[in-house]
Amino acid sequence: MFAHKVVVVTGGAQGIGKTIAEEFRREGAEVCVIDLLPNPYFVGDLADPAVLELFARKVTDDWGRVDVLVNNAPPLMKGIDACSYEEFDRALRVGVAAPFYLCKLFRPWFAPGASVVNISSSRDRMSQPQTESYTAAKGGISALTHALAVSLAGKVRVNSISPGWIDTSFTEYEGPDAYQQPAGRVGNPMDIANMVLYLCSDKAGFITGENICIDGGMTRQMIYHNDFGWTLDNSHLR
Repeated sequence: MFAHKVVVVTGGAQGIGKTIAEEFRREGAEVCVIDLLPNPYFVGDLADPAVLELFARKVTDDWGRVDVLVNNAPPLMKGIDACSYEEFDRALRVGVAAPFYLCKLFRPWFAPGASVVNISSSRDRMSQPQTESYTAAKGGISALTHALAVSLAGKVRVNSISPGWIDTSFTEYEGPDAYQQPAGRVGNPMDIANMVLYLCSDKAGFITGENICIDGGMTRQMIYHNDFGWTLDNSHLR
């Protein structure tokens, strides 16, 4: 399905991004990864626009087109107590500005039928304490998705995925960690990679501007204190 397609994956050296890159390679794609961590294609900081320009130039010089762009690189997660202005700004540059700029840089090079998939988070709609930098970036990329889908209409389909709890080491959980999720288990990177490949395929040709939450049903579960066995411990608020 993706034989000889040119696929760009940010943050593709570990975790969800690594699995996405591996699955595209398994399908015969030419995969171009950018990550701060060592990888065979390009090591660089997504927060630096000059690095993004160098990376985009390398991809287009090497392949002459882009069929798929997966904006996966995760931003910093720090909260209002500890996060500095500079750290918050960096989170937005990695999580929102870099995906925007890569779409802009690759716009003349997107092949017919190209697809962009942005990796957001279920935290774009719900939060834990002390997660402001990450949550703001993920909310931003979810909104950026439908804006890009409209601006790039007719040339590129743009969608986003909001993962819930995804264990990147493929650990299989039992007990409350699993049962608290309506699906009965914690997610793993293949749950996300499978959807990425589907959204980038012709089977999803009528889907654009959408955000798909893959969280085992967690954000659909209503929780009330002392209802169905749930209890609230609010000691962190004291």
